[in-house]
Amino acid sequence: MKINPLALWLMSNDGKCDSGDSGVWSGNWRVTFSNQCAFRGQSVLIQCSYDYPRGHRVTSVTWFRGKYVSGQWFTTALSYQGRFEYLGDKWSNCNLRINNLQDTDEGAYFFQFETTSDRWQSKTYLYLSVTELTAVVKPTSVTEGEGVSLTCVSGCAPQNIVWFRDRQPVTNPNFQASIEDAGTYHCAIRGQETIRSVSVALNVEYGPRKVSLSVSPSRDVVKGSSVTFTCSSDANPAVTEGGYTLYKDTEDTPLASGQNHTISDIQPSHSGLYHCRAWNNISSNGIAFPKSAGLNLDVQYLPENISVSVDPAGRVAEGSSVNLSCSSAANPAADSYTWFRRTGSPGSSSLLQVGSGQMLSLPSMEPSHTGHYLCQARNPLGENNSTELLLLMQEKASQALPILAGVGVTVLVIFLVALVVLLFRKKQKHADKQTVSDSRPSGRGSDSSAKIEQPDSLYANVDHFSSSPSPSRNSDHSGQAGKVRTASNEYDDPSSWRDEVVYSTVTIKPRETRLPDHTDNSLQDQHTQSEKPGEGDDSVIYATVAKHS
Repeated sequence: MKINPLALWLMSNDGKCDSGDSGVWSGNWRVTFSNQCAFRGQSVLIQCSYDYPRGHRVTSVTWFRGKYVSGQWFTTALSYQGRFEYLGDKWSNCNLRINNLQDTDEGAYFFQFETTSDRWQSKTYLYLSVTELTAVVKPTSVTEGEGVSLTCVSGCAPQNIVWFRDRQPVTNPNFQASIEDAGTYHCAIRGQETIRSVSVALNVEYGPRKVSLSVSPSRDVVKGSSVTFTCSSDANPAVTEGGYTLYKDTEDTPLASGQNHTISDIQPSHSGLYHCRAWNNISSNGIAFPKSAGLNLDVQYLPENISVSVDPAGRVAEGSSVNLSCSSAANPAADSYTWFRRTGSPGSSSLLQVGSGQMLSLPSMEPSHTGHYLCQARNPLGENNSTELLLLMQEKASQALPILAGVGVTVLVIFLVALVVLLFRKKQKHADKQTVSDSRPSGRGSDSSAKIEQPDSLYANVDHFSSSPSPSRNSDHSGQAGKVRTASNEYDDPSSWRDEVVYSTVTIKPRETRLPDHTDNSLQDQHTQSEKPGEGDDSVIYATVAKHS
């Protein structure tokens, strides 16, 4: 409260002031009021009463605003329009109301009234103090969980005070700060809530919360495009640029730091689960580095690494079935496959569509099926082709070959059987001949001894040469005899065998005539040698013919 500079007037009657002019009895002339304290914006009622001697009638009443300058008062009458309102009368009530009190309304006020015979002005003044409510928040900045107290200060007598935070009532002026307690506070007079203090802010600091990770574009991330990750959080103080860390799949190695991270050429290998962490040096609910929920990045791309395989592998036998399979890597997966066969050279662009689906089946391989094949894989992003695969066919073997092979085998078997039989019979005949030769006498024998000889088998080895025949070959019988060797001599010397041996059987029928009986064995041998083929005893001649190329 400001000090009254005019406290020179006598005070009496519990703050009531009385004064009178000289020469007038002052017991009956009187103005009574008291000092006031009010708040800016408030409507204040100044209670006042006055009295005068009997026989007087009040003709006018006036309130003045006084200003003390250089040791004297200067007064100005109030106008009862606008904010000032006279509520008294011309009998004894001199109440005054001031609406929407302003700071300029503070000061000294005088009251004056006139009667039919005199005029009276209060010799003292009423001092009106204009003040305001002041909200005090201690401390104004706290960390979540610390204590806060609210105090409302005014220059007037204690009032019934209420508190508000962001225009919402506050029930307890002392509390433990939480994130929700941050805001602006003011106090007011209950019942006159428009009379309020200036707002004071309470700052509550807390660690990161509501940490989130977003990606732009948020959908349809295509291989080769640019992608930006953004990490955000609710924190006080706000998380700085270096307070954010980005991770992929695991937290073994941070991918990047900072609120934003851009990948300019996104690849399928970048697909995965991402999250970020935030930190501002304040723990939030005991968690120092809260993290965001995972964000799954799915990079889409055209079909690639397209390959064609064939079953069975290698050359495919004519008439057999063959399957061609196509596989690819794509995201989303390939939803259609188309098969083509190149109709021209490998470098030409003439392609013939031959089927669709991931597998192309040829139930019966034909020569027209051979050639270069490729498959085309397609997904919603587009299409790509595989490399070409050459499909070859193995023709069926000629039917004549098995027949010839069978005939050859048969001939070989027959030849081997005949050879075995020939060797066996040759050995048997040679043994018989040796037995007969051992039984002959060394000199000429009788007819009876000549008759004991059994028909003899003559084995001859006849050499045929591809060169021109020798003249001796077409000469007399003795020339041919020079080319005939006994079987015993032939087979006693295995080195005389030739590369190819042909055995032929010759049957010689006996003649009707017989030699005369005599004991000259030499004549019998000569006769035997002179016999023509087919005229002797029943004999078998095995001739071995060797052909030389």
